[in-house]
Amino acid sequence: MADDVQTPKLREALRGIPAYKAGKNPDASAFKLSSNENPYPPLPGVLEAVQKSAENFNRYPDMGCSALSSEIAERFGVPVEHVATGTGSVGVAQQLLQATSGPGDEVIYAWRSFEAYPIITQISGATSVRVPLTPEEHHDLDAMAAAVTDRTRLIFVCNPNNPTGVAISEDALVRFLDRVPSDVLVVIDEAYREFVRDDSIPDGVDLYRDRPNVAVLRTFSKAYGLAGLRVGFAIAHEPVAAALRQTAVPFGVNSLAQVAAIESLRAEKLLLERCEALVQERTRVTEALREQGWTVPESQANFIWLRLGERTAEFAAKAEAAGIVVRPFAGEGARITVGEVEANDILLRVTAEFQE
Repeated sequence: MADDVQTPKLREALRGIPAYKAGKNPDASAFKLSSNENPYPPLPGVLEAVQKSAENFNRYPDMGCSALSSEIAERFGVPVEHVATGTGSVGVAQQLLQATSGPGDEVIYAWRSFEAYPIITQISGATSVRVPLTPEEHHDLDAMAAAVTDRTRLIFVCNPNNPTGVAISEDALVRFLDRVPSDVLVVIDEAYREFVRDDSIPDGVDLYRDRPNVAVLRTFSKAYGLAGLRVGFAIAHEPVAAALRQTAVPFGVNSLAQVAAIESLRAEKLLLERCEALVQERTRVTEALREQGWTVPESQANFIWLRLGERTAEFAAKAEAAGIVVRPFAGEGARITVGEVEANDILLRVTAEFQE
């Protein structure tokens, strides 16, 4: 090839995009506490339904996810026209950015929060406006409201927040929403809603009902245990939901994922029992860590956060050597999924030794 041949021109917006860092996969002898996955197997009936559906995967899936959307609409008491699906809640979040934001626009979110936000914002060509968390790991909603300009198109509110687990009360969130202009979309990302036990934390679906500029993100990846199938959804008023359907990848949610999600919704009683067991483990681990002398934020998710600063990498290495893999954020802290009892016990041994 001649030296003067140029490579294809790519968008400048792609320069410097941080790579999404998935939770590290451990070897066969270790526990994976790095990706907030549900440690339980698929709910009863789900695997059987998926296996039966697999007989037909030579056919395209239902592009509109009509059966799944109807099931979601019935479960949450919303019009089916207000439901839009995608490849996990992060896929739907990217659709929201495609529908609202481009070069010259601004997207506001807390930081640190879900690490996909800056990636998908930069891909859209929009500008990230990161608002630091408070020293107590909370969203600084006053600062976020003050950051709104005439260029703001979308605001992500992760509740509970990933990776800190801290959640926003209804009073605080309503005050914030009242301050946001009605032409700015606020996306309440509730990937971990099923693990919330604080009655002061609102259900975003209740807030969306009379607020056309509020959309709610949910996923089947966490509590429902379908992380490997990639299916999530948004509940939003018709103009936003319609835009999400316009920006969706055709046939993005595969037929197996659709069947699994429907069956999982129908097995919700057992799902909630499993969530409660994980919440009890979350409480046990949190109390034990505090007894060891750790400062642990009050998590409402299926993980806990340890702010370790410059010792984060050291802690992650010691955890891995002991048989558990956590999710380190260099120079900041470690997010640790609440897993099996045995895995959590290993964590508590590591943290006790690390304190010493």
